[in-house]
Amino acid sequence: LTPTPVILSSTTLGCNEFNVSTCESCAPGSQYDNNTLLCTCCSHPGLCIFPGACLPCKKGFYQSLSGQQECLPCSRGFYTNFTGSPLCHPCPAGSFNNNTGGESCTSCSPGFFASKQSSTSCSPCALGNFCNSSSCTQCQLCPAGAEALQTAAKACTPCRPGMHKAPRQTLCQICNSGFYQILWGQESCDICPENHYCPSPDVNPILCPNDAFCPKGSTAPGYCMETFFRKAGDSCELAPVTIALLVIGGGVALLFIVLLILRRRRETDGELTVARAPLLHKERPQGRYYGLPCDTEPVYAGW
Repeated sequence: LTPTPVILSSTTLGCNEFNVSTCESCAPGSQYDNNTLLCTCCSHPGLCIFPGACLPCKKGFYQSLSGQQECLPCSRGFYTNFTGSPLCHPCPAGSFNNNTGGESCTSCSPGFFASKQSSTSCSPCALGNFCNSSSCTQCQLCPAGAEALQTAAKACTPCRPGMHKAPRQTLCQICNSGFYQILWGQESCDICPENHYCPSPDVNPILCPNDAFCPKGSTAPGYCMETFFRKAGDSCELAPVTIALLVIGGGVALLFIVLLILRRRRETDGELTVARAPLLHKERPQGRYYGLPCDTEPVYAGW
């Protein structure tokens, strides 16, 4: 643009752009007034900076005051998409702007979100959450039976066989011991039925062998101890050979106890017989023996 020449004094008339000896351009932030032939300040915000003219601020810039010499760039997270703007607008939730002087905001990509206005970046969805569209303001938890194993997920994947996920859980969980699940994308596991066992949570229940028993929730068949027990319905009972061994063993133990009692009694009777026997008088030569007359009766001292 060509600077607009204006008269500097009200006494000087008839100036034009070629009469440079008496005319000058209006200062930045002002413009020529044809009525008064004087420079006047730009009266509207968003107009400034060109010598001799009031020009609108370009996109991405603003000016909230009148008569200013320059426009200001929009801060990060803000934008303005038209000229002559007196202010900048915050980027709406679900979008961002990481540069100053922004003319627009960028929508968050799928798998990312911005929950607040004036965001300078988008955040990735956390584990177990997803966003399958652009401009997400928040991520959603994967539904029951599905999970997201990585951050910034655009979609969820179903739980594998042998696993499950309840509605409020984040990731799929392995079925508990004694439970199974052979389908994809399930929110619960099934207990292993009676007369079956489930060694792995991702296979069908296996029929219990005839010589074993399997209550509900079994992970392996239960067997009775070979030789000594045998299966009887849902439990084990003593085998005939075990009963015979118990009878024989009990008889031997009883006989041993009887013999032990008899032996003890015989030893006790022998001790009583010895205690009741009279002391025998022993002839000793006349005279004195250890300071006592030899004819003195012996005294039992308990030895």
